[in-house]
Amino acid sequence: MSDGTLRLLLPRPLRRFPADLAAIVLLVLATGVATLAPVVSETPLRVVLGLVFALFAPGYAFIAALFPERGPRVEGTAATDGEESERSAATLDESVQEADDRSGLTERADPRRAGSIDGIERVALSFGLSIAITPLIGLLLNFTPFGIRLVPIVLSIGGFTLAATVIAALRRQALPANERFRVPYRSWIGSARAELFDPETRLDAVLNVVLVVSLLLAISSVGYAVLVPKSGESFSEFYLLTENESGALVADDYPQNFTVGGSQPLTVGIGNHEHEQVDYSVVAQLQRVSVQNNSTTVRERRELDRFSRSIPANGSANWTHDVTPTLTGDRLRLTYLLYRGSPPDSPTTGNAYRETHLWVNVSSRSDS
Repeated sequence: MSDGTLRLLLPRPLRRFPADLAAIVLLVLATGVATLAPVVSETPLRVVLGLVFALFAPGYAFIAALFPERGPRVEGTAATDGEESERSAATLDESVQEADDRSGLTERADPRRAGSIDGIERVALSFGLSIAITPLIGLLLNFTPFGIRLVPIVLSIGGFTLAATVIAALRRQALPANERFRVPYRSWIGSARAELFDPETRLDAVLNVVLVVSLLLAISSVGYAVLVPKSGESFSEFYLLTENESGALVADDYPQNFTVGGSQPLTVGIGNHEHEQVDYSVVAQLQRVSVQNNSTTVRERRELDRFSRSIPANGSANWTHDVTPTLTGDRLRLTYLLYRGSPPDSPTTGNAYRETHLWVNVSSRSDS
């Protein structure tokens, strides 16, 4: 079944939609699935599609909207195979007059048009504009309630790209058929096949082999880097946060004054960068300490609470701990000890995996 017959099976709007812009739409949709879908997002496909999506797609769609016309072609040359295929398929759909106009495409010269760009310029500008557009969208998101997060970024870049793609398709349709930009896929494939399998000289054959081997090595290297990334440093984040007046969690304005029997909330947070799922345990203690000659001695400690949480690799968890002191005094140390796995029988800052603390004052009810 020929390509023209296959195109007839599609609805008319899809038949007339440019193939390169359709590829951009498919890229946007595939990137959304690979980035946001629960299972697919854990595969290397997310990285591969994400790079093309962020560094090429928005710029290409924007350039296509700005320059819908075909680039320059040497006078007297015949139309490419891709142009012939596009024209013959559209002829089945349009009037006889339009078909007659297209038939002159191979007979008329096509000098450089004012404002048109060739394929190399189009590709180069696509990368350059994408590198400018993507950070600009991120900057605008920073001033919105959504912030710079994965879902808003994917949706914003995807929405911009789809909008530019629709504008590009409409602008191309508004041009005469012989002036619309088309990617000459068939011509490229035919030229590549002729160069690889029917070289003119032995030197060309050797160069073709070297080119193919180089491409295979490059693709293999990139694939290995994506599939087997360096693990990097392994560590765990351990921090305390408070809730401000707007309900956001901040590392500021920690409670300093407590009353025995009274409670004040603190948010305990853990970030897992150990490259594997970890079962964490946290022990909260209130310690009376003395400091002499830069040496800290724990004279008395009271365990306030302990809790555990399993966190997947590259994940994080926050939970609220209501601090209820059982000691009184000034400059007491409210200490949180983090352990991988179960804590020991006698948890201390010396045997903890991570430790964080606050200095607090605790008064009795009569003093308050």
